[in-house]
Amino acid sequence: MKRLHLIEIHDQDWCPRTVRDGETNYLQFVIATTKPYAAMVPMLAAALQRTGTRQVLDLCSGAAGPWLWLQPLLAERGVSVSVCLTDKYPNVNARQSNRLTDLSISYHPQSVDATRVREELTGFRTIFSAFHHFRPEQACAVLADAVHKRQGIAVFEGTQRSVPALLLMLLVPLMVLLMTPFIRPFRWSGLLWTYLIPLMPLIALFDGLVSCLRTYSVEELRDLVARLDANDYNWDIGTVKSTAGPISITYLIGEPSERAA
Repeated sequence: MKRLHLIEIHDQDWCPRTVRDGETNYLQFVIATTKPYAAMVPMLAAALQRTGTRQVLDLCSGAAGPWLWLQPLLAERGVSVSVCLTDKYPNVNARQSNRLTDLSISYHPQSVDATRVREELTGFRTIFSAFHHFRPEQACAVLADAVHKRQGIAVFEGTQRSVPALLLMLLVPLMVLLMTPFIRPFRWSGLLWTYLIPLMPLIALFDGLVSCLRTYSVEELRDLVARLDANDYNWDIGTVKSTAGPISITYLIGEPSERAA
């Protein structure tokens, strides 16, 4: 199935903030409930240990992604990290909630471009469920920026460009309708855009289908890495069976070779 780089509505500048935050809050709730990235804990812990990094810079964080439950799982393996969450469109409500939840998880308040991360924002970079947002040229720029600044980077995708993944996305509107009352922090706008004006179920379905169609395959990730001037980096690219469903997790991990050694 050929990769199609269609738009996701919540990525657009014209998308209302309440709708964008509603979708990222929904995605956060699903990830926290199903924990699809639990299978990646051993691999991520090993990468952090090899690089000696205790600071994680999470890019394209949305409403925090998996970090509220992923951080304790890493700690169980002896890897204690502080996490700085960043996004092009920071979720203010998520930032306030995270401050109350865990002081070692912070949300950078300013917009952060994953292709040109500011010098003062350091740490092992992670991207969960968001690398497909970038066109190939931008995706290369994301990886090249990490290489240029000598930072490790790990990319994880829970979607696939396949018929089973697309069929599973057809359940999304029902999931939005069922889960919205339980999403925290509670916002009246969530009820508005879900039940009175049902934009959220439709947008979540559309964006979910597009996410599958935009997800990079293992071969395409290898092609992106091959374009980089990064001979002194070690790259590990592949798939791992998810703990939350039939769709495998696609991953890419890059580390400076001298640190890995």
